[in-house]
Formats: sequence, structure tokens, C-alpha cells
Amino acid sequence: MKTRITEMFGIEHPIIQGGMHFVGFAEMAAAVSNAGGLGIITGLTQRTPDDLASEIARCRDMTDKPFGVNLTFLPSLATPDYPGYIKAIIDGGVKAVETAGNNPAKWLPVLKEAGIKVIHKCTSVRHSLKAESIGCDAVSVDGFECGGHPGEDDVPNWILLPRAAQELKIPFVASGGVATGSQLVAALALGADGVNMGTRFIATVEAPVHDNVKQAILNATELDTRLVMRPLRNTERVLNNAAVERLLAKEKALGPNLKFEDIIEEVAGVYPKIMKDGTMEAGAWSCGMVVGLIHDIPTCKQLIDTIMADAHAIITKRLPGFL
Repeated sequence: MKTRITEMFGIEHPIIQGGMHFVGFAEMAAAVSNAGGLGIITGLTQRTPDDLASEIARCRDMTDKPFGVNLTFLPSLATPDYPGYIKAIIDGGVKAVETAGNNPAKWLPVLKEAGIKVIHKCTSVRHSLKAESIGCDAVSVDGFECGGHPGEDDVPNWILLPRAAQELKIPFVASGGVATGSQLVAALALGADGVNMGTRFIATVEAPVHDNVKQAILNATELDTRLVMRPLRNTERVLNNAAVERLLAKEKALGPNLKFEDIIEEVAGVYPKIMKDGTMEAGAWSCGMVVGLIHDIPTCKQLIDTIMADAHAIITKRLPGFL
């Protein structure tokens, strides 16, 4: 299957594994890339630029296929060493970067000069158009269904994707709620050139997370995610647990007086405890509504091969039958 996304990133299948905190290690990225998709190392999971350089080298030892790095630009009192991280990406020969968070315009010239293709995560058409105008090569259009930060507009992909197709000239991928071949076909029909999957890739053999995390995904339904931090306009979709219930109770009790410090116990520093140690009640962790579609833990190759086989069957057999 050839799309503008497969051509842009030199991959076999139009499937990207998005950046995920304490999930996007070399093992994850290499497994997806070896299966024909675009694997992504999560840059800020690595504590320093030197750590990221080592992780890129480790991934290079595991695959000879293209892979990328996610770099999230966050407002922070202790700003990460972004120039150092970008240098590690360039020196490591990485040719794809997924940017997220704040506007990446400041960093685009040095990335483009190094021949790197940049795909920016956007939760709205207006942000997608801004990404196009500043020179991003592609965008990942994240619908309201997505795990992590869906923005504040609450527009689901059934509307967001065709709206993006009406407005954008650069290619985009559908992100949020994707796990199956039928959804890949639907995304293509709505104007996307591929899909980005996060939560679905956590429930794979190679995902370097505790088995408790994978089992939590298998046990969940599409009704088991919650939106937290809405009063702070930093909405995050997470899998429900006792810590999330506590967090929501605090939000309700404090109302407009809520401050980040009030919920720091439930959201700060929880990812290593959950992803590495399997302490599932440690806090809130990003998870998409797509958990309702996840019923097994395949290898990345099995997952991608199944998605592509189902997509081909739908395109070549089911859909022509309606004509």
C-alpha cells in the first residue's frame, strides 16, 4: 500500500507508532519498524541528550529500517535541553521526528537543514493549518478518542478527519481510537494517508512495559477511560483506577480553585511506577478509548500484518461488492 506517508518516511505500511512516555524505548520502535511501520522513540523519556543518543544507537542495532523520535515541547520551569536532544537526533542519523506540545517553529530550520521530515501532533484543524504554514511536512490529527491530551475542542475523528482533508495540502495521519484494518480503510476514505497508533501498540509482545499494564488494557472496555485535568485546560484521557477517582473527586471539590499542586500526587512521576513496576494504582496514565477494541497481545509484526491483511480484504473484496 503506497500513500504519501509511506513515500515520505520510506516505510512499507502507513502505520506510525506514536510517542508514548516510558513506552517508546528502542525495543518498541525497532519492533514496529521491522514490521514495516514507523517506530518512534520517545525523546523526553530519556533523561539527557546523551541518554537519547545511546537509545538511538541501541535502536539502530535492532533495525535497519527507518524509525523516528518524538520530541514534545512543553512549558516548564526546568526546560529540557532541547538543543542537546535535537543534536542527538541529527547526529544519530534519524530522519523522522514527531513533534508535539508547543509550536515547533523555533526548531524546524535546524531539523529541515538536516533532511529530517517533521510530523506534528495536532488536535484541531486550526492547529493543523498552523503546522502546515510553518513548514511541517505532515501532521498527526488527534481526535477526541485519543489517549493522552485530546485538546479542548472535543471533536471526534469522524468529523475532524474530513475537516482536515478539506483544509490541508500536506499529508496527515489519523490518530486516536485506531486498532484495526477497517479503521485504517476508514481513515484513508476520510482523507488521511495513514494512521498513528499508541494504546494498541502497548498491548504487544515487544512493548517494554510491565505485564500488568497489558492486562489492564485487555480487561478494559471503551467505557473505562476518564478525562482529567479539564479545569486546568490540560485535559488528558487516562484509564480509570483508584488514583484517577481521587483526582476527579479533588477536581469536583475544589472547582475553579484547583491548582496543579493539588493533584501532583496522582499525576507527577507515576509513569515509571506503572510502566516499569506494574503498580497500576500509582496514578493516572494515558490510555485511549480504543481499549474496547483490544483483545489480544500479538507481536508487532502479527498486529501490523493483520491490520494490513484486513484492510486489503475490505478494499478489494467487501467494498467492491457494494458497486
